[in-house]
Amino acid sequence: MSYEEDALEFTHSGIERRQQLVQLAREGDLSLARELCGDGDPRVRASSIAVLSENDALDESLIALGLSDPHPLVRMSVARAAAQNSSISVLELLNDEDSSVVEIACWAAGEQTEHNDSLIEALSGIALEHEDALCRESAVAALGALGDARGLESILKATKDIATVRRRAVIALAPFEGQAVTDALQLALSDRDWQVRQAAEDLTTYLSE
Repeated sequence: MSYEEDALEFTHSGIERRQQLVQLAREGDLSLARELCGDGDPRVRASSIAVLSENDALDESLIALGLSDPHPLVRMSVARAAAQNSSISVLELLNDEDSSVVEIACWAAGEQTEHNDSLIEALSGIALEHEDALCRESAVAALGALGDARGLESILKATKDIATVRRRAVIALAPFEGQAVTDALQLALSDRDWQVRQAAEDLTTYLSE
């Protein structure tokens, strides 16, 4: 279902419900936020997830409901919550059919304190193979944020992607060292894109201090 097809669901009354649940949450009442996780307006459902996440009140049933929600806005809200909530399946979000969800999920994965083989493998796959460049860029950034040696090869390969991904890949090399990293930085110093060259110069200066 496209955003245009969903437009009729975004009603004025939905805006009022969102405002009400936010106001009640500020007063310490999360009951409406929980109730509206099943609202007919996806923006209301997304706001409910966000408010409950901010108040550390997302339980397993609400997380499951959000992960299976048919609208990407809601799953995007769950992905944002995953950055601070390790009980949310980042792997499931990384495999989402919607690129916007995947992009946010990559960022959330980079905020995780635990990173197993499956997470690194999923991020590496996105970094190298996803059709959306923003997803590839976000995955590369996450691999750099995690600083796990298992993700280095994918970051190095990403230095040969389009300019925006190359620049992000160069920045993502910061936690790593070794000849392969040195060679990649040296190559990036003569990249045809000035932002990639600048990123490589900045990182080279930083590493030499």
